[in-house]
Amino acid sequence: MKIKLLEALPILDSRGAWTVEAHISFSDGTRAKASVPQGKSTGSSEARTLPAEAAVRKINGVIAKKAKNREFKNQEMFDEFLLNLDGTANKQRIGANAILATSIAFARATAKSHGVPLWKHIRAIYGLAVPSGRDATRPRLFMNLINGGVHGGSNLDIQEYVIIPKTRTFAEAARIGAEIRSELGTLLARTKGKPATNLGDEGGYAPNFKNNIEPIHMLKMVVKKLGYAKKIDFGMDAAATDIKRFTHKELSALYEKLIREYNIIYLEDPFGEEDFLSFAAFNMRFGKKVWITGDDLTTTNVRRMERAHAEGSVNAVIIKPNQIGSVTEALDAVRAARKYGWKVIASHRSGETNDDFIADFAYGVGADGFKLGAPARGERIAKYNRLLEIENGK
Repeated sequence: MKIKLLEALPILDSRGAWTVEAHISFSDGTRAKASVPQGKSTGSSEARTLPAEAAVRKINGVIAKKAKNREFKNQEMFDEFLLNLDGTANKQRIGANAILATSIAFARATAKSHGVPLWKHIRAIYGLAVPSGRDATRPRLFMNLINGGVHGGSNLDIQEYVIIPKTRTFAEAARIGAEIRSELGTLLARTKGKPATNLGDEGGYAPNFKNNIEPIHMLKMVVKKLGYAKKIDFGMDAAATDIKRFTHKELSALYEKLIREYNIIYLEDPFGEEDFLSFAAFNMRFGKKVWITGDDLTTTNVRRMERAHAEGSVNAVIIKPNQIGSVTEALDAVRAARKYGWKVIASHRSGETNDDFIADFAYGVGADGFKLGAPARGERIAKYNRLLEIENGK
């Protein structure tokens, strides 16, 4: 594909912070755009992002100057061009946000030029067969209904309390999740007052609770009341790097209680981002029934994933393309996870835009799970609605 135009502008994300949006045009007239999300709870090993205005200048200057009127045969070649242009290990020259916005825009334009849905184009790049009939590689939805930690502004130390529907379709999962969220809001308003239904960064409720166990207890009450006990699993993202007031022993005891009494099947970042050995010890004890998942630990970086594999730290991994900076590198991380036999969970970020790329990515790579926040707020709903489109053949 020969690039005729490449330009960028700053736009606002869901927190009202500036991020970058890239626009691309091919010589055949195809046009596409892409914007990138931003995290608040970030791993220190994530690729470096630049301030939005600086990232825009890099796209409009350095990248556009070198890419215009140049032909790229595929995504790998284009992303290699971007990485060579940056020339640093952590994207500090051009910025991971500038690179990713451009990389996604190229992928979206290529899919449009070929006349195929973006998920199908990603699946072809990744090397996964296109399904016929019901797709067994459909990811389960991880719906963050209660926001805590740095995402919630409440007294909760745990960052995310997640329900994971067990359904055959995205539509059924979305319906059940929305119903549970609505009933949870009613319960919170009745027991804690209307301010308890204020929303956190990812669209979940963000009230104060008695302790870090009460949110799961209330979720289980709602699920049981609605008759969905057999259709819902539960999970948590501790984001433990940001938890300062508990000792390692106290955190371990909390997790053990939740696993034992509340049948938690998913636990993300239970310990600090450099504590590979504590992850490994916990994975050894509970990994047969719980997805012990790395995020800040692994940062979609194959080198850190290699270490986590060697240490036996996790049996599942979060994949966030903006942690690493390009579509090709994110796909490489998925391939590495599959080689290690890990579960793969594609994920949004707390600071999102209405760009729905991550939904196509999650479905395209056949992820086991997809974290997309609560079914609330436009930037989260965009991902839910894109999954419904995919399910209906779009």
